[in-house]
Amino acid sequence: MDTIRIALPLAAAIAASFTAAAFANDDKLLNEARSVASAMPPKLLAVLQEEIQKGGPEGAIGVCREKAPAMAKAASEKTGWAIRRVSLKNRNPKAVPDAWEEAVLKEFDQRLAAGEKPTGLEKGEVVTVDGKKMYRYMKALPTQDLCLQCHGTPDRISPAVQAKLQELYPQDKAVGYHPAQIRGAMTLKKPL
Repeated sequence: MDTIRIALPLAAAIAASFTAAAFANDDKLLNEARSVASAMPPKLLAVLQEEIQKGGPEGAIGVCREKAPAMAKAASEKTGWAIRRVSLKNRNPKAVPDAWEEAVLKEFDQRLAAGEKPTGLEKGEVVTVDGKKMYRYMKALPTQDLCLQCHGTPDRISPAVQAKLQELYPQDKAVGYHPAQIRGAMTLKKPL
């Protein structure tokens, strides 16, 4: 009986230390993912603004089409995180979310509707995929005024942009947005 009285608190203490270590590791992964995800959007916006100044919004479409994926690839190689952008209303056929990403994007929309600020919407967690653990993270990408030149309502998108979008993305779903709506998200994952 004394063995059981000693063993139970010991087992609880061991379990608590493993739980604390797991939370510390999750916090470390969350902070790392935040840092990686936060680095890309400002760089992309700077490149977009530069291209818009050179050739108008229709000239900047190539930034999101070619430069943004190249930037994500370079950041993935540098950091070890698989990085991409996804949306419930995708423009690029490669930006379709998987089941986890889709659920998170819908959660972001619900949280936004409940009054949370779009700039603070994020989610990170350890998940198991095909028997392998990985850390997944998403950070919402809310629309800014600049975005609405290509993603806004028809009255905000010039005929030249509309023509270019129709040429490059005949199945485009990424229009009709207003300021501070969730356009999509940065999504990161890393095997553990």
